Amino acid sequence: MLHLFGMVSQECSEVVTKRYSTSFASAIRLLHKDLRAPIFNIYGFVRFADEIVDTFHDYNKTELLQQFKTETFEAISRRISLNPILNSFQKTVNEYKIDHQLINSFFHSMEMDLSMQQYDEPGYEEYIYGSAEVVGLMCLQVFCNGCRDTYQKLEIYARSLGAAFQKVNFLRDIKADYNDLSRTYFPGCDFTNFSNIQKLKIEEEIEKDFQNAYSGILQLPFKARFGVYVAYKYYLSLFRKIRRTAPSRIMQARISIPNYHKAMIVVRAGVKNQLRMI
Repeated sequence: MLHLFGMVSQECSEVVTKRYSTSFASAIRLLHKDLRAPIFNIYGFVRFADEIVDTFHDYNKTELLQQFKTETFEAISRRISLNPILNSFQKTVNEYKIDHQLINSFFHSMEMDLSMQQYDEPGYEEYIYGSAEVVGLMCLQVFCNGCRDTYQKLEIYARSLGAAFQKVNFLRDIKADYNDLSRTYFPGCDFTNFSNIQKLKIEEEIEKDFQNAYSGILQLPFKARFGVYVAYKYYLSLFRKIRRTAPSRIMQARISIPNYHKAMIVVRAGVKNQLRMI
């Protein structure tokens, strides 16, 4: 029956991913079947921590986050948890020997969200690393399946991809972050008067991250390459739409790409994959 509990835990992580991000869930389903469960497990874990700091406004977020952190490392140590999200996450951490320091860095960034409202350049880089780059590195450890040489070769690219995704999220969610949560992630930006010059500077930074990340995607192990490429294309398309959108519009509405566009991305990526262009 322990196997049944593991299956239920795994299904919970998959449901969390599907409910919170259809784009990521779709991309994960395009990974090799051996990789889908552990990546769902990672996403379910980071999603729950993010929920604590972003939406649990009527509760003591500091206590809840600290409890979640404590229970995370207890689950990893015990190799089991009655929290199904943590149970599936600990399985992935232990099976793929995910560096615990990555998990600590992730929690540090979540803790920053509880107290920081404006970021200077060092704080911004620190936050991006812990909230996004380390998530890319956790996934990379799964993709490399224990091959340290491959991991070290691709580490810088995985960090760039995680950073690109997070920065695009910041641009997309400026309205909610600034108006609802009073957060300003981009250093030196005045969102009471968000200008084209400020937006262009951010976009140039993101463009560099995407360019560097693409070089790494082409070097990923075959089982991971197609799914990661599709996620990359989803976010690149969203980024290009944001680039075409005026700063005033970004401050008023959340930019997204329609489902038919996402479907076309998968079709085109599939053709490129068949032609071995990925």
